[in-house]
Amino acid sequence: MASSLVPLSAPHPSWFTPKRLLVIFCVINMLNYMDRGTIASNGVNGSLGTCTSSGTCTSGSGIQGEFNLNNFEDGVLSSAFMVGLLVASPIFASLSKSVNPFRLIGVGLSVWTLATAGCGFSFNFWSITICRMLVGVGEASFISLAAPFIDDNAPIAQKTAWLAIFYMCIPTGYALGYVYGGLVGTYLNWRFAFWVEAILMLPFAVLGFVMKPLNLKGFAPAESKQALISEETDVQEVQDALNDSAKPTKEKFSHMFSKMKCTCIDLNQFSRFIKDMKALLVDKVYVVNVLGYCAYNFVLGAYSYWGPKAGYKIYNMSDADLIFGGITIVCGILGTLAGGYVLDLMKSTIPNAFKLLSVTTFFGAIFCFTAFCFQNMYAFLAFFSVGELLVFAIQGPVNYICLHCVNPSLRPLSMAISTVSIHIFGDVPSSPLVGVLQDAINNWRETSLILTSILFPAAGIWFTGIFLHSVDRFNEDSEGQVTEVDRSNATPLLEPRVAETSLFC
Repeated sequence: MASSLVPLSAPHPSWFTPKRLLVIFCVINMLNYMDRGTIASNGVNGSLGTCTSSGTCTSGSGIQGEFNLNNFEDGVLSSAFMVGLLVASPIFASLSKSVNPFRLIGVGLSVWTLATAGCGFSFNFWSITICRMLVGVGEASFISLAAPFIDDNAPIAQKTAWLAIFYMCIPTGYALGYVYGGLVGTYLNWRFAFWVEAILMLPFAVLGFVMKPLNLKGFAPAESKQALISEETDVQEVQDALNDSAKPTKEKFSHMFSKMKCTCIDLNQFSRFIKDMKALLVDKVYVVNVLGYCAYNFVLGAYSYWGPKAGYKIYNMSDADLIFGGITIVCGILGTLAGGYVLDLMKSTIPNAFKLLSVTTFFGAIFCFTAFCFQNMYAFLAFFSVGELLVFAIQGPVNYICLHCVNPSLRPLSMAISTVSIHIFGDVPSSPLVGVLQDAINNWRETSLILTSILFPAAGIWFTGIFLHSVDRFNEDSEGQVTEVDRSNATPLLEPRVAETSLFC
C-alpha cells in the first residue's frame, strides 16, 4: 500500500483561549453549586406541615413537606451526591491518563444533566435520593480535572487569582441557588427548579464531546496522540517506518502484542492508582492541607444547607433565602478573589498559603461565632458578613497547595481525593449531624454556635502546615511526561502549532 506525506499549513489558534476556557469552567462550576443552593433553599427544600394546640394545621411545602421528611432525612438528601462522587472521582482521575479529560467531563456532565432532570420527576424520598447520588458523578468528572487545566493555562504571576476566580463560583453558585430556588418555589413548583438546571447544563455536556481536545501538563492521553510529526523529523526515517509497518510478519506480532496489552491494562491502571494514592498519603503537606479543609468544609457545608432555615428561626427573617443569598454572593466573590490576589502579592508559595489559611480562618471564626451571640438581626448580619468574607478567602490558597505540592501527573488524583475527603469527612456528615443535634436540643442558636466553633481547629491544623518542609513540584518532570513530538498537542491554548503533517495510506 502506497504511503505519502501531505504537509498542512499551521491551523488557526483554538477559539478556546485560556480566558474563555476559564469562563466556561466558571459557568459549569456555578451551575453545579447553584443546584446545591437550590435544594437547600426554603422555596425548594420547604418545611414540614405543622399543627397548633387548637387543632389548626398548615400543610407542608417543598420537598420536605411533599415527602414528609424529618430533619435527619432532609440532611441525608443534601449529602446523597457523595455516593456518586466517592465512587466516580478516583475513576475519572485515573482515566485521565488514558482518555482525554474533556471527554470525561462530557460524560460526567451528561450524567449530571439526566440526574438533575430526574430529581424533578422523583416521587418519594428514595427516588430523589438516588438521583442526588448520580448528581455527584458530574462533580467527580469536573472538579478533579478543571482546576489542573486552569493552573496550566493561567499566567504565572496570577495562578492563585485564577483559581480564586474559579472557586469563587462555589459561594456565588450557592447564593444564586438560594435566590433561584426561593423564587421558583414561590411562584411555580419546586420540580421546575431542577428541570431548568438540566436545560442550562445540557449545552456544556455536549461541548465536552465536540470541542477540540486539550491535554494536561504531565502526560498526553492516548486518545490525543495523533500521527503528528515535527518539522525536525527526517522524512526518510518516517518512510522506512511506514514500509516496515506494512510487512505481514510485523503486523502479526503487533496484533499479538496489542492483545497482550489489552489483557494487562486493567491491572496496570489499578497498580498505578495504588502507587499514586500511596504518594499522596505519605505527603505530609498534602495530608495536613486536606485535614484542615475537611474541618472547614464541615462548617461551611452545614452553613450552606441549614443557614436559611436557622436565620428564619433565630431572627424571624421573612426572606431568609434572599438575605443569605445576597450575603453569600457579595462575601463569596470579594472574599475568594481577595484570598487569591493576596497570596499572589505575598508570592505564591506553600508556606505563605498556609499562613493565609490559618489567619483568615481564625479571625473569620471569631466574627461568625460572635454574630450568633447577638439578639439583634442587624448586628448578626454585620458580623456574619465580615466572618464570611474572611472565611471565603481560603478557596484559592487551599487548592493552590493541592495542585503544587504534588507531581504534575498526580494533580487530577490530588484534586479528586481532596474533593472526596472534604465531602465524606466534611459537608456530607455535617448536614445530617446538625439535623440530629437540632432535633435533640431544639435551639438553632446553640446549634449554630457549636457548629461554628469547629472553624478554630481548622485554623489550628493549617497553622501547623507553616512549619512543614514543602516543595513546589509544579515544574517537576512526570513519569508520563509528554515527548517533544506530543508537547505541541499538550498546550493548544497557549501556543498554536508551527506545522502539522498528516499521514495517508
